[in-house]
Parts: sequence; C-alpha cells; structure tokens
Amino acid sequence: MKIDVKLSERPMIGKIISFLSLIILLQSCGINSSIMFKSPKGEQALSDTIPMYPKTDYRISIEDRLTFTLSTNDGSQLINQLSGINGGANGMQGAGNASDFVVRKNGKVELPVLGYVQAEGLTVEQFEDTLQALFSSSFQDPFVQVKIINKRVVIFPGEAGKASVVQLINENTTLMEALAQSGGITERGKANSIKIMRRENGIRRVYTIDLSTIDGLKYADLVLQANDYIYIEPVPQLAQGIVKEIAPVISIFSSALVIFTVISNLK
Repeated sequence: MKIDVKLSERPMIGKIISFLSLIILLQSCGINSSIMFKSPKGEQALSDTIPMYPKTDYRISIEDRLTFTLSTNDGSQLINQLSGINGGANGMQGAGNASDFVVRKNGKVELPVLGYVQAEGLTVEQFEDTLQALFSSSFQDPFVQVKIINKRVVIFPGEAGKASVVQLINENTTLMEALAQSGGITERGKANSIKIMRRENGIRRVYTIDLSTIDGLKYADLVLQANDYIYIEPVPQLAQGIVKEIAPVISIFSSALVIFTVISNLK
C-alpha cells in the first residue's frame, strides 16, 4: 500500500523525527554503562611492578573467620592419631576442631577455655604462638594450628551477571587457578586488559596485565592475596547496545507514523 504525505504535513513529520532522534540520543548515553573502573586517558597502568608472591605474611583482620586445632605433648597425640596409634581415641583435644570463630570489631576472638584473645594485626604464626602460650597453663606442651577460612578474591570475568567470589583454600592460589574456578574469561572479556586491584598500605593499587599472548604466561602463576579484586575489562558493544536502546523507540515511532498517516488520510 502506498502512503502519500501532503507537503503541509511534512514539517510536522520532521518535528516528530527530530523529537524521536533526541530521545534516541539521550538513551544512547546509557550504552555500555555497566563497564566499571575505566582508566583516565593518559594514565600509566602498573604491570611489571606487581609482585608475583606476597612480600609479607597475611595479617588477621576484623570479620575474619578462623579455626584452630589443639594437641598436647607438642603434637605427639596428633601424630598418633594420624598414624592410627591408639585408634585416635585419645588423640587431639576437641577445642576448636569443629567450629569456626569470628574476629570481632574490637579485634578479639572468643575461644573456648581462653575467652577473648587479641587476633587483629597478627600473622597466623604469631597467633599460633599466642594460643600455645595461653593454653600452656591448662594443657601440657600444647601444639596449635590455626587456619583462616574466609580468605577470598572477587572476580568480574568480563560480562554482567557473571561475577563470583572465589575462596582461597590454598595459600598459594594462582591467578590462573582462580580464573578457572570462576569459569574463565567470558566471550566478551578482554584477555589483554585484566585489572588486579590490591590493597597496599591502606589504599588499592591497580595493576593491569595481559594474558592474551604467550608472553602473559609469566602472570599465570601470580599468587593472589586475600581481598584482591580481579576485573576483566569487557569489549564495548556499541552496535548491539544502540539497537537494544532504540528498538522500543523505533517501534513507537513506526506506530505513531502509521496512526498519523491514517488520520491524515481520513481528512
């Protein structure tokens, strides 16, 4: 069907087109708005300066969750239990073997027998030494092992809705292992622009590394630290974003134009 538009009606159509174009322009400002942590132009990204291994031992922080095991006689009962001697009946003491404990906001953790013990700011080894000294008044030659169970990193793999939290079960969890646990880099993720945000001296430093080439293999064994953020920059999808944003507008415009034309033809 051929639709004729009178010359007197063309200015009105032009105004409608201009108005809808303005709406499309305003909506297009939200395209790729989900992309985070954009680097300012001209800013130098840190890369080779990122340490491959932690320079210092992790220090216990507020809200950390930890477990501990206790054995007497410098751990001889633990050895007996592991080797099957005595059937484990008189093996490890039960204190702390089945529960986890939270470091409170005052930096202390409440433990069986001992009560509140200062934990914040101590390394795991220092805290073990502290517990062994405190337990020595109640147990003979105590042997204590402490483990922090909530050490984790947050990974954004390059696509909205795919972020995950990966628990650092092993002390030397590498970047490649963490990426594998989170499902790897998504189709939209840029392997050549992986940002690791690490807290150092109270602030977060941003390191950008490239895993898109074989040269990036050296970063695969980078040991992650608790509370690292790993952000894989996504590829901007401008065309797809524009189509998604303007599709409803085009639909409204088409409907309005048809209605306008029909009404005009009825005159």
